[in-house]
Amino acid sequence: MDVLVINPGSTSTKIAVYSDQTVVFTVNIRHEPEQLSGFAAVTDQLDFRKEVILRELSERQIPLRFDAVIGRGGLLRPVPGGVYRVNDRMKQDVMSPRRQHASNLGCLLADEIASLSGGVALIADPVVVDELDDVARISGLPMLPRLSVFHALNHKATARQYAREVEVPYEKLSLIVCHLGGGISVGVHRNGNIVEVNNALDGEGPFSPERSGTLPAGQLVDLCFSGRYTREEIRKMLAGRGGLFAHLRSTSVPDLIERAQKGDQQVELILEAMIYQTARSIGAASTVVCGQVDAILLTGGMAHSPYIVQRLKERIRFLAPVRVYPGENEMNALASNALAVLRGDFSLMEYI
Repeated sequence: MDVLVINPGSTSTKIAVYSDQTVVFTVNIRHEPEQLSGFAAVTDQLDFRKEVILRELSERQIPLRFDAVIGRGGLLRPVPGGVYRVNDRMKQDVMSPRRQHASNLGCLLADEIASLSGGVALIADPVVVDELDDVARISGLPMLPRLSVFHALNHKATARQYAREVEVPYEKLSLIVCHLGGGISVGVHRNGNIVEVNNALDGEGPFSPERSGTLPAGQLVDLCFSGRYTREEIRKMLAGRGGLFAHLRSTSVPDLIERAQKGDQQVELILEAMIYQTARSIGAASTVVCGQVDAILLTGGMAHSPYIVQRLKERIRFLAPVRVYPGENEMNALASNALAVLRGDFSLMEYI
């Protein structure tokens, strides 16, 4: 079974072709800023990105014959985790999104290319996966319910990989998964559902290379009404220019670790604070399942760093065994989801 995977980013489009579980080829197509600057909305880039993908496939002599084309899921309405067929309702929703984000192109590109190849168009575990317990939705203000927006694709894929390794069904495990990337998300996986997780898109939870994390509420209100910043500037502080960038003007964790190891005490303190907040979030997450945690899984780009992982382990290993799965693994995760549907291992879900 042949699968084409499409993962649109803000300045790139990653594509990969799989024959069963074997990668035929993969490429990260970079887009220069001037190529994208003329598009008013992200979804206006559809034809441009489609042609780029088709040209890449043609140059590599890959025939347009795929059993499935799967794209990264975008900012849709909240849905349970799973693999979804791209339908008209989904396409309508990403054409009028709550937010502009490159991932909104995923289902559109999958649908366009699937129509040429004869396969089915899919998405899997979009960032809006919502399986929260009702009690987890409640904040201190009724008009501000907590939202589930996080690295759902990698969370689910990592948890399932661990389940295969220990030969226990994912649906019978109690796990804490921590994605350590540009944003940090800590999710409680109980019996196959992610029943508690921070809204990593808006910067809730631990601060990270780009996100501010949960802030002192009163001081944030004062900052918003100080007249010094626009609404958009404040939002950028929360997600994009917060966290490590706000403190150290860098999001390069390897570079910052090198500076810390060379004796920069301020850099070391800020890195330790990020690790501390992450550990605190993992510890708090364990209370959701009354401490009955089978394992803690660390994943995402920063999980490649022994500096980060070892210091984090020192704070959390008393809770449960810790396993490390470095990287975001989005392409493999999408391919695996598509193949699971084609094999009949997963049910195909409808977006309604």
